[in-house]
Amino acid sequence: MTTDIGTLELTARQVLTFHLGGEVYGIDILGVREIRGWTPVTKLPSSSEWILGVLNLRGTVVPVLDMRLRFALGAAEFTPTTAVIVVSVEGSDGPRLCGIVVDEVDDVVDLKQEALRAAPALTHTASSAYLKNLAVVGETMVMLLDTSALLAEELRGFEQAA
Repeated sequence: MTTDIGTLELTARQVLTFHLGGEVYGIDILGVREIRGWTPVTKLPSSSEWILGVLNLRGTVVPVLDMRLRFALGAAEFTPTTAVIVVSVEGSDGPRLCGIVVDEVDDVVDLKQEALRAAPALTHTASSAYLKNLAVVGETMVMLLDTSALLAEELRGFEQAA
């Protein structure tokens, strides 16, 4: 069994699903380090609008990104269901933690190969580079994201600013 949700050779994989702007997304559960409720972060000057700031996670400074803004879905009010998913991604200096703000965390689901569909080949859209597969879960279409590709660019900018 492979560990890359970006391949269709997968026999079974667990993904954490979450909501953004009325759509359902999923990320590989193996990259998730923790899920936290929303708490204010320390803002960084001159950062991209979707980089909300940083939080102190047990002595580690973790950049926090608003996924609604990153995907141009518009800003949303933070509510009791707003969550920060802390993920581990490979940075230039090894594994790094990054927080992604989502509207609501849904569930951990088991995906079988027959549930996966190839992502459409979209051109001229930044988000298509981060979309690895689509999955059908019941009546719901889940967009599976490649968190390493999605966050690598942001972490490079954060490393240079740090």
